[in-house]
Amino acid sequence: MAVIVPFRAIRPRKPFVKDVASYPYDVLNAEEAGRLARANPLSFLHVEKAEVDVPDFQGVDDARIYASARTRLEAMLDDGVLFQEAEPCLYLYRQVMAGRPQYGLVAGARVAEYEAGLIRKHELTRADKETERIRHVDEVNAHTGPVFVVYRAREAVDALLARTAEGEPEYDFTADDGIVHTVWVIRDAGVVDALKREFAQVEALYIADGHHRAAAAAAVARMRRERNPGHRGREGYNAMLGVLFPHDQVRIMDYNRAVRDLQGRTPQAFLAAIEEHFSVSPDFQDKSPRERHAFGMYLDGRWYRLVARPGTYDAGDPVAALDVSILQENLLRPLLGIGDPRTDGRIDFIGGIRGMEVLERRVDREGYAVAFSLFPPTLEELMGVADAGRTMPPKSTWFEPKLRSGIFVHSLDDAE
Repeated sequence: MAVIVPFRAIRPRKPFVKDVASYPYDVLNAEEAGRLARANPLSFLHVEKAEVDVPDFQGVDDARIYASARTRLEAMLDDGVLFQEAEPCLYLYRQVMAGRPQYGLVAGARVAEYEAGLIRKHELTRADKETERIRHVDEVNAHTGPVFVVYRAREAVDALLARTAEGEPEYDFTADDGIVHTVWVIRDAGVVDALKREFAQVEALYIADGHHRAAAAAAVARMRRERNPGHRGREGYNAMLGVLFPHDQVRIMDYNRAVRDLQGRTPQAFLAAIEEHFSVSPDFQDKSPRERHAFGMYLDGRWYRLVARPGTYDAGDPVAALDVSILQENLLRPLLGIGDPRTDGRIDFIGGIRGMEVLERRVDREGYAVAFSLFPPTLEELMGVADAGRTMPPKSTWFEPKLRSGIFVHSLDDAE
């Protein structure tokens, strides 16, 4: 059973939405975020990644970040750039990338369901990143960016959202990267109730992207429950901000790898070592694999196609059978010494949206020795891992398009 919670979004007034909407805080480095924020005083990066406005930023323990974020959010409300909805609503958020649409329902999702395992995760979080988001949510007193959530598609939900999309949108703009963002407000009580009934039949929700946001929402909810002797379960902190997409509309892209050295091997010796676990074919014209358990490898100016040999992985294990696991356990760990990809500085990760040219550049001009292209996991694989209570290896999934921050903000004071 999935509970969806209408809420009174803090959101931009129509003339400002394109300028306010920003990339998520965690897809930009400090230099990129600073450049975008300096060029646009309305960018929500001033709230989401407030270190852009903090001189001599001292790291995530710097209290000035969180004070700046809260001050900027309050100023955007005071200046009329943002406003808070008068009554609780749901929202339909459509993104179109390269002509391909995905329709998400924007709603509160119950923290209690996350804690009970009904909102399922597929990756581990890092303590330092979790701590930063906890402080941000608690001190700004809001969820300033959404969690990207997936559910198994239901025809009745599709039909309700399709009818909503026939109406006049609240927002409709094309971002600088060409992604089209369209939003409808769902105020009709009959439609809201129908969506609640349909989601009550959904067995589980799955976090696709935003595990640190979700973990922070749960941690802040626990803190506030403990501090509130009158806690009753309907306070705003009991819900996290989510955008819920049907699994058959969501696209996972490849998440590729580059490694700085061959652990002392020559390219020829490295190729010979690989052949114990993979069949190797030179001159791979596609560069990116078209099926599971196949890989592209760029080495010494040449592309190769690798295919995992039978018996090198457990096909019945939902984690071991993932291509990222096969590459990690049969090549990256034993041959290149990459024990923990999350912490090893010798490995870099490149989202598939950036293309194979970036992998070639890493090797040809940026000091890396070898790069690998992977076939992306499917949503069914992701949900299978989450259903088993397992986690995928680090950097397994790259989702596009990214949800924009600043279009919807959920105040922790917004009680049901």
